[in-house]
Amino acid sequence: MENLNNNTMTEEIIIAGFGGQGVLSMGKILAYSGIMQDQEVSWMPSYGPEMRGGTANVTVIISDDRISSPYLKVYDTAIILNQQSMDKFEETVKPGGILIYDPNGITHHPTRTDIKIYQIEGNKLANEMGNRKISNMVILGGYLKVKPIMKLDNVIEGLKKSLPERYQHLIPLNKDAITTGMNNVTLFKVSEKAPLS
Repeated sequence: MENLNNNTMTEEIIIAGFGGQGVLSMGKILAYSGIMQDQEVSWMPSYGPEMRGGTANVTVIISDDRISSPYLKVYDTAIILNQQSMDKFEETVKPGGILIYDPNGITHHPTRTDIKIYQIEGNKLANEMGNRKISNMVILGGYLKVKPIMKLDNVIEGLKKSLPERYQHLIPLNKDAITTGMNNVTLFKVSEKAPLS
């Protein structure tokens, strides 16, 4: 189908947290979802030297055009799951971009006023749903609500592609987690008060 208004979309995302928080699989699902929509995608994981318990992040690019390089220094969106990642990546969001984070375990909340900041209680909501492993899907749902760059059907197809056969029975739970995230993402207001020096 020809794009009549020539508005091509490119979304550059960093997802970062501890190893074991489902950071890489969240990125993989987004990448597969982009493929389902006939978009160009790039998925580039990066692990800290400690790996498990260390930091892990993944850069995902989803574009209507060819992707020239998977290496990025700034992002349209940052999805942050721990404090180390907040410290490292808050500054890398482009002005006017989006930062989404799970406040669980965050001691220093984001302070930038030139980006939109959203909170999603991924851990808490996943625990309430009875499976803490789906917190990444709750957060993914929050992201898709804020940036609806993909149809939910394509995300579910992406999920099917990225889940091994033995986990296919978890698709309905994951779908519920995405919907829960969509319904529970909230805008975070940075306090305008200057810190006392």
